[in-house]
Amino acid sequence: MKRVFAILAFLCVLAVGQYIIVSKFAIRHEMLSLFDASRQRPISVEIAVRRDYETKANLGLWKLPVAIISNGNTVKATEYSFLANVLAARGYLVASIQQDLPSDPPLMTRVGQKYVGRREVYMRCEANILFVLNTLKARQENADYDHITLVGHSNGGDVSMYVAQQHPELVSKVITLDNLRVPFVLNDHMKILSFRSKDPHFLTDPGVLPTPEEAKARGIDIIHTGAQHTEMSDRGPDSVKEKIQATLDRFLRDSASSALAPADTTTPMIMNPGDY
Repeated sequence: MKRVFAILAFLCVLAVGQYIIVSKFAIRHEMLSLFDASRQRPISVEIAVRRDYETKANLGLWKLPVAIISNGNTVKATEYSFLANVLAARGYLVASIQQDLPSDPPLMTRVGQKYVGRREVYMRCEANILFVLNTLKARQENADYDHITLVGHSNGGDVSMYVAQQHPELVSKVITLDNLRVPFVLNDHMKILSFRSKDPHFLTDPGVLPTPEEAKARGIDIIHTGAQHTEMSDRGPDSVKEKIQATLDRFLRDSASSALAPADTTTPMIMNPGDY
């Protein structure tokens, strides 16, 4: 019996080791410096993709699913590697877009206006996403640009929800980390996973979150993390990031988000399983 337990323990360690190896060595990262001439706007994008799946796609043997990550205000697009690596390890072509520039006006909150007056910001970010998608189509034709996954933190989460509202025909999944302004999309054909903080300094606007009945009916998963709003990037503690990674991986693996349960400790993505 002791031998059986020893073997099981070894397999668990091996699984975690495989995840680490995939993250550090098997995923290719590339920075793109793009320029949208129509708007005279530079756009920085970090690409993450598994080398083996990219090779399959280049040979026409695989169609890469596509994920777009939008950064939160004051956070760099490169500071979401803990999310990009999970997506890339699952075979996604991941593009992390730097949605804001130092020259952009500061993000303002105008109480009483729709989206607290940030519609123009969301429209600018929407244009960034569409431009990046068109650029990627020219670089990698063997990817699925008709069923994209949108991921975003804070303002980037609001951008993701806004773009999903505007282009439901393009979006299959939305994953947000504490979006506060844009109401959730209620669409039977769109899977939604949202990680929520417990932070008195970052409160969700009324009407943004679905009711429990709406969430259940639409298969929307709301995960209350107990974390701070600003901990949901690479800047956050490992304990928060690892739990988000585990739940995200389960969501991607299972497809049916309504079946989410405590993370399966046998998956290579699990680094610190447990409840939030």
